[in-house]
Amino acid sequence: MTASAPLSTDGLAAPQVWSWQGFPICYQTQGQTGPAIVLIHGFGACWGHWRKTIPVLAQTCRVYAIDLIGFGASAKPVPGQPIAYTFETWGQQIVDFCREVVGSPAVLIGNSVGCIVAMQAAVVAPDQVVSVALLNCSLRLLHDRRRAEQPWYRQIGAPLLQKLLSIRGVGHSFFRAIAKPNTVRKILLKAYARPEAVTDELIELLMAPASDPGAADVFLAFTAYSQGPLPEDLLAVLPCPALVIWGEADPWEPVARGREFAHYPAVREFVSLAGVGHCPQDEAPEQINPILQRWIEQEV
Repeated sequence: MTASAPLSTDGLAAPQVWSWQGFPICYQTQGQTGPAIVLIHGFGACWGHWRKTIPVLAQTCRVYAIDLIGFGASAKPVPGQPIAYTFETWGQQIVDFCREVVGSPAVLIGNSVGCIVAMQAAVVAPDQVVSVALLNCSLRLLHDRRRAEQPWYRQIGAPLLQKLLSIRGVGHSFFRAIAKPNTVRKILLKAYARPEAVTDELIELLMAPASDPGAADVFLAFTAYSQGPLPEDLLAVLPCPALVIWGEADPWEPVARGREFAHYPAVREFVSLAGVGHCPQDEAPEQINPILQRWIEQEV
């Protein structure tokens, strides 16, 4: 259940800790007045992935960036004892955070799987969510219900890999092999369209939690998670307005499929960014931050 030391970046205060279901949860906050904003990171990331957005939004908003349980400097309890690493769990974490810490309904802004967490929270507790902004939402292409859409080799290969990684020794060896700075850098250079954004600071903030007890088990629990909601399930019942932003150069979440989100009634606007990859808030903050500021001003 040990968590890594809370991340602190230049210009931001030391993170704070909130107790949720008996577990320490790390979060950062900045800004004293204005609407409440909650920033939700993607898989394997942490609140520091929003370090280029927090100060900008905090000029006019109360900004909170949270480490989901299992990630960053938050607790990493053994899966199922008693935490299950699912979108239902993380969505409830965000709902409770809004009620207990933020103290008011909030605009939720997510990246990758953080987008699904944001929508899950909005569906579960519409009274706590003003609107959502989704940056390169995870399409969950390895979900059981997506399997028939995949090439035959992926239909066979993905379940076999998941089964292999479920063997504890094999899974932990795999995690140790990829949880290295050079490997993480190579992965990010594929996900990011702007290589200059893959800095030593970024590698360090993503690597720090990997040494925590429980980090490997959380990683493996999520790689085996092929159930739960698809983004379309949540978009179809989303009770609040949504902004969708997509880096067109994302190699993991194809923009062509992302554009289909624009057809859902809740989606007020779809914005695509040329030459930007999977993490627009880190790659292109000079483009993302004004879009988010305008969205907040418009919807709050």
